[in-house]
Amino acid sequence: MISVIDYGVGNLFSLKSSLDYIGLDTTLTNDIEKIKNSKGIILPGVGAFRDAIKNLEKYNLKDIIIEEAKSGKPFLGICLGMQLLFEKSYEYGEYNGLGLIHGEIDEIKKHISSELDLKIPHMGWNNLNVNDKFKDDKILKNIDFENDVYVYYVHSYFANTDIKNVIAYSDYGTNIPGIVKKNNVYGMQFHPEKSSDVGLKLLKNWGDLLW
Repeated sequence: MISVIDYGVGNLFSLKSSLDYIGLDTTLTNDIEKIKNSKGIILPGVGAFRDAIKNLEKYNLKDIIIEEAKSGKPFLGICLGMQLLFEKSYEYGEYNGLGLIHGEIDEIKKHISSELDLKIPHMGWNNLNVNDKFKDDKILKNIDFENDVYVYYVHSYFANTDIKNVIAYSDYGTNIPGIVKKNNVYGMQFHPEKSSDVGLKLLKNWGDLLW
């Protein structure tokens, strides 16, 4: 069983539907014992970083998430859930994250030239490029980077982190980390459940890490 953590941040229906479609056995939960006993953990989320951290603390989930991730259990953060994996965010203030991956969450617009006239939020389909260091990572199985690979983003903040943590990225005036990793902990800034066949393959590949 995979625990998809439900902590009151975002509508989880489309993600759960996609996980069911590819045959992953998942449950929406904020029950600590279920999380401890699960084979893998998915941390989703949409909205503001500060609200997400507040809710994780409200449900006493922050420490158990860190503990389980550090135990080596397969872990996946999606969208805001990916941003929570990092050390700190500057969205509407300054807030500490889970500290599982080195880096900070910052405004995209601070890192792109105003001359490019790019709209914020970064919303819609964007090409995904692989970091050659990770081209053989299991999460990328059957993803054909010889042809264009597109995924669906909706965000105004991004992970400002070392390239050594970035499996794949998108160009939006700056390199936007799309998939990140540290040991057993993965994160996807885009929405795999909204990214057509590519997103489903990525979710399936992550699920295969459990067995």
